[in-house]
Amino acid sequence: SRAYSLVDSSQVSTFLISILLIVYGSFRSLNMDFENQDKEKDNSSATGSFNGNSTNNSIQTIDSTQALFLPIGASVSLLVMFFFFDSVQVVFTICTAVLATIAFAFLLLPMCQYLTRPCSPQNKISFGCCGRFTAAELLSFSLSVMLVLIWVLTGHWLLMDALAMGLCVAMIAFVRLPSLKVSCLLLSGLLIYDVFWVFFSAYIFNSNVMVKVATQPADNPLDVLSRKLHLGPNVGRDVPRLSLPGKLVFPSSTGSHFSMLGIGDIVMPGLLLCFVLRYDNYKKQANSDSCGTPGPGNISGRMQKVSYFHCTLIGYFVGLLTATVASRIHRAAQPALLYLVPFTLLPLLTMAYLKGDLRRMWSEPFHSKSSSSRFLEV
Repeated sequence: SRAYSLVDSSQVSTFLISILLIVYGSFRSLNMDFENQDKEKDNSSATGSFNGNSTNNSIQTIDSTQALFLPIGASVSLLVMFFFFDSVQVVFTICTAVLATIAFAFLLLPMCQYLTRPCSPQNKISFGCCGRFTAAELLSFSLSVMLVLIWVLTGHWLLMDALAMGLCVAMIAFVRLPSLKVSCLLLSGLLIYDVFWVFFSAYIFNSNVMVKVATQPADNPLDVLSRKLHLGPNVGRDVPRLSLPGKLVFPSSTGSHFSMLGIGDIVMPGLLLCFVLRYDNYKKQANSDSCGTPGPGNISGRMQKVSYFHCTLIGYFVGLLTATVASRIHRAAQPALLYLVPFTLLPLLTMAYLKGDLRRMWSEPFHSKSSSSRFLEV
């Protein structure tokens, strides 16, 4: 009952939404891999060659060097936002709005494809130098632009959450971790980054840098534009300041406070979940090609059936719950990755060692194979 009192409705909403975003983003990523394999197979059928290791140009794979330097780059960006927020806030707001528009359009695309399939062909419409787009893509982009405009005018937290959800799903779907080695480097570096800027930055900068940057609202671009163009005191001055969609926020049942979770605490573990989902599918294809070769003799058949995705997803939930309880006990912001990284990586490493997959997962890249099976049982 004590633990239950430390988790209110806002935290429960955060749990559910973050898990749904990770699962949805991971399966969108896996589906994109299937589509790319089919396109590559169709394109190479004329020449009789097929390279299963090629990937879509829009997908970014993180290597070891990038994984090591990402926390450093994030720290530099955090300091720029901390010291020069007033100078760069408008540019940062506009860039964030553009990225959120594209990401939310990606989030809405499957729904728009379902809605437009019965009433319109899937032929692409040419827009000159802008490119060619289907009716579903145009509809999803239009809805996304409309939502961003309403968010700019109202600054409502629910619209900000919708844009943050789009950013989470797009980042999980388009960024790849190629191996467990890169995953450990990235998550360990980000854990140190998160702990330092939450717990120790106040001793150096006399302020909690992470919390201040995450919670500081930005001037509305409409307000800034009206002042620059001298449009009068009543034009564009009644719009609210904007809390940027770099986080998910949910109000408590009493409305006295908001529960907040940064999108980095969703995306970075989400990349690990995406990696293990792809590996589960890779292993399933390899086992089907080898006519179901059994695993190591010292591992029970029941454990062999437990997927890495299930194991890591449960670890993410437990880590998020632990971080929430710790924040309520200490009544202070907590670095979520301090709890999420151990609760996801340690069970994954243990299970991979027991199953005999640790060496292959640690360094061996994926070798894409075309397969008639497109579904992974979850």
